[in-house]
Amino acid sequence: MYIALLGNPNVGKSSVFNRLTGLSQQVGNFAGVTVDKHTGSFKLPNGKKAFITDLPGIYSLYPNAIDERVALSEILNFAQPQYPNLFLYVMDITQLERNMLLLTQLQDLNLPTIAVLTMADVAHQTGLECNTELLSQKLNLPTITINGRTGEGIDALKKAIENHQHTPAKQYFLPTTLADAQALQTVQTAANLPNQYAALLHLHHHKSLGHLEPFTQNKISQVAEQTQFKSLPFQVSETMLRFEHIIPICRQVLYSNATNTQKKGIIYHFDRLATHPVLGVLVFLGILFLMFQAVFSWSQPFVNGIEKGFALLNDFLVKILPNAWFSHLLTEGILSGLGGILVFVPQIAILSLIIAVLEDTGYMSRAMFMTDGLMRKFGLNGRSMVSLVSGAACAVPAIMATRNIPNRKERLITILVTPFISCSARIPVFAILVGLVIPAGSIWGVINVQGLVIMGLYLLGVVAALVSAWLLKMVLKSHEPSIFILEMPQYRPPHWKNVFITVWQKVKAFVAEAGKIIMLISMVLWFAASYGPADLAQNKQPTANTNKVLNVEQQNAQKLENSFAGYLGKAIEPAIAPLGFDWKIGIALITSFAAREVFVGTMATIYSLNHHSDEVSQTLSERMRTEKNAKTGAPIYTMATSFSLLVFYVLAMQCMSTLAVVRRETNSWLWALAQLVYMTAAAYLLSYVVYNYIF
Repeated sequence: MYIALLGNPNVGKSSVFNRLTGLSQQVGNFAGVTVDKHTGSFKLPNGKKAFITDLPGIYSLYPNAIDERVALSEILNFAQPQYPNLFLYVMDITQLERNMLLLTQLQDLNLPTIAVLTMADVAHQTGLECNTELLSQKLNLPTITINGRTGEGIDALKKAIENHQHTPAKQYFLPTTLADAQALQTVQTAANLPNQYAALLHLHHHKSLGHLEPFTQNKISQVAEQTQFKSLPFQVSETMLRFEHIIPICRQVLYSNATNTQKKGIIYHFDRLATHPVLGVLVFLGILFLMFQAVFSWSQPFVNGIEKGFALLNDFLVKILPNAWFSHLLTEGILSGLGGILVFVPQIAILSLIIAVLEDTGYMSRAMFMTDGLMRKFGLNGRSMVSLVSGAACAVPAIMATRNIPNRKERLITILVTPFISCSARIPVFAILVGLVIPAGSIWGVINVQGLVIMGLYLLGVVAALVSAWLLKMVLKSHEPSIFILEMPQYRPPHWKNVFITVWQKVKAFVAEAGKIIMLISMVLWFAASYGPADLAQNKQPTANTNKVLNVEQQNAQKLENSFAGYLGKAIEPAIAPLGFDWKIGIALITSFAAREVFVGTMATIYSLNHHSDEVSQTLSERMRTEKNAKTGAPIYTMATSFSLLVFYVLAMQCMSTLAVVRRETNSWLWALAQLVYMTAAAYLLSYVVYNYIF
């Protein structure tokens, strides 16, 4: 059985999906587009397996945003091999009137549907109750109420799915004139559609439906021209007629519970604070401050434990394994790369947790509303805030989230500046470098100093994004109007199961996707750093001018310098030396273009090849802290070098995946390459200033 989950945005679809599927989920893309596709499976009470797809949120079958158009295409593509046997339509009781618009359209398509009601607990707290039995009678549909937080009602929903038998529901809207009926009959026959309402939707959207054959598309276009079909007036007329049926139903099934209405006051006053043009900004900055404090402070014990554990494991393996190439590959390549992946999982998990909570509680929509005025001054939109905040987790989905911005200029600017927001991939770089030069400690016993510095780095990225957006606003011209329409969801406690599934997916994606790249690069880098041209890679014996024999550490250093990786680093060293970077850092800059977090894995591999056997159990931080300049004997990672490198990673692109998704979303390599050049130049220039004039 194939099931589609459908509903307006912010109605609790994710809660239903997560409750039904648990961790039996996959994330892919809908055919031919970059929109995320969440699929999963679950077992019905009779033991049979059901497959479910969570379609993007959509308000009606007359969409504007890209995500909504994908949902429409999935609904109207009746010939697809796995067309849903059943639709679960999710409605928020507190927004029932608006949610029912799309439901009546599904009923006119005669699609097998079960209505799923959510937010009953939130409605109860605000003094609103719903007579679900009467609603089910009025809709002539099975109607199930669930609690996404507790899972109450999920078993009843599974039973309703198992026992569902489709009966034609009440129709709310059909064309009224004979001419309309004749035209729709022509479209219905040409496209082999199940009913006239499906034909009407094809008449509205035939130019944007990718599943139509060219012949069929041309036939529908001819009908539209012959009848002088006007889409927009028809949409308005249809919507008004639907609400003539919907409003009386809502008045009959919804009623007020006077005992709970006083709770509205507390929420109202908090909302005034959260959306205040001045105090709201302070609240938002305070939340960001606490977020970065938590990312660094809460994760530190876990990070230290993982890092020390890998160092001890490496020490143990070195002692028991034979002195052979495969042993060195394991300890210096694979294990170092694996440690570079797992050591930062706690920080990524905490950051993802906080962002998921902010989204689930409804606060993120307030942040969008509050910042819309500020965003417009920089050529952005209030919806740009979603991408900018999401960019703190990963730039790839953040850029894809810009599809909800209807204005093309504002969307393009948001795409181009979002990578300046420091993503979770930069956390490993920030953590290792800040830990080298900023002593662990706190201000007033509460404010973590290292966390404060990391927040400053994030704010630098925000400033860079806003300045760049302002410059693009001056350059790009557009006469398209800027519209910002936003639904304010009800405040509610987070659905912790949803939150933890989101965190699990983020961590899994980091370990599985970024981890594969890091592991592959670690092994390639181990080979490149262990071997070189035959006449140069061997350790040279001391000459007549040398009065002592090289020790083990010096031999390792010379071997690394004469390796393939060493020659690559030496080749780019003149270009990066003005920034305070040596050739080893140069190697990391090159490899981390695959993914920013590869920097740490690269340094772990390089320094695991360049240590004395008695110091195997040293952590990467300890090895980097003791690294010396071969010519001067001074520490490599001084305050100037470390902050120069931090600034470079704040501003530089350093991510192939982001570059690829920018090209895909803009449909142009020109914008992607221009973004790469601009960000790299900005990073180089500011790093130069930091190294030479600030420290």
